[in-house]
Amino acid sequence: MNTSIKTMVLGTVAGVAASSFAGAQGAQVPGSAAAKNVVLVHGAFADGSGWRGVYDELTRRGYRVTIVQNPLTSLAEDVAATTRALDRQDGPAVLVGHSWGGTVITEAGVHPKVVSLVYVSALAPDAGETTAQQYQGFPAAAQFVVDTHPDGYGFVNPEKFKIGFAADTSDADAAFLRDSQVPINMSVFATTLRNAAWRSKPSWAVIATNDNAFGEGMLHSMARRIGARITEVSASHALFMTQPKAVADVIEEAARNDVGASKTR
Repeated sequence: MNTSIKTMVLGTVAGVAASSFAGAQGAQVPGSAAAKNVVLVHGAFADGSGWRGVYDELTRRGYRVTIVQNPLTSLAEDVAATTRALDRQDGPAVLVGHSWGGTVITEAGVHPKVVSLVYVSALAPDAGETTAQQYQGFPAAAQFVVDTHPDGYGFVNPEKFKIGFAADTSDADAAFLRDSQVPINMSVFATTLRNAAWRSKPSWAVIATNDNAFGEGMLHSMARRIGARITEVSASHALFMTQPKAVADVIEEAARNDVGASKTR
């Protein structure tokens, strides 16, 4: 690597790392919180920048927030990225996943630092199941259309993007999300999980009532099966962006949960 470029890259990385802690410096985590760390995991077709509003809410309240950048190339690699983030935490953490990120936190959430899980309009398979199996028995999400390229990676259809993914955003924001999509290797949906962290960790679910990415009843069915405490929010699939306060409120509730709480299912 060219020396000047290398120096610039290293400086940028250092600046990003420093800024990730800056938001928490002026606030103090509530004394009743069992976890002061929050790790956010994005879903398919997006990246971690969509969590900015939730990040701002939580850091303002004093939490230390880490955002995972999933490669979306395989379940194993997304779990590895999440595990690296969890390894860096200095104590108990709340692990949060949106959409496909729910599968990731289900597998990665067995990490010893994870004390609770938050599913934000997210998938929640069991060990021995695939993500694709979660769709069985529910009507198709007709307004959420994924185009799969010959290399096996999928994008949300551009014409259907706003209504399917981000119906409650502005046209400009929806267009930016559409044009900055991160494709996902569609084979991930056929990968069998080895672990189901929700069987031993207390779980919360934030469900968007106008989520067009899932068939009717699917999100509630998954949340009930894992025994999650459910909060409904009037929003689209992009609720992690459009309803940051509501999502942060549920994460804070999970952070205040008794650190020793567990469940056996």
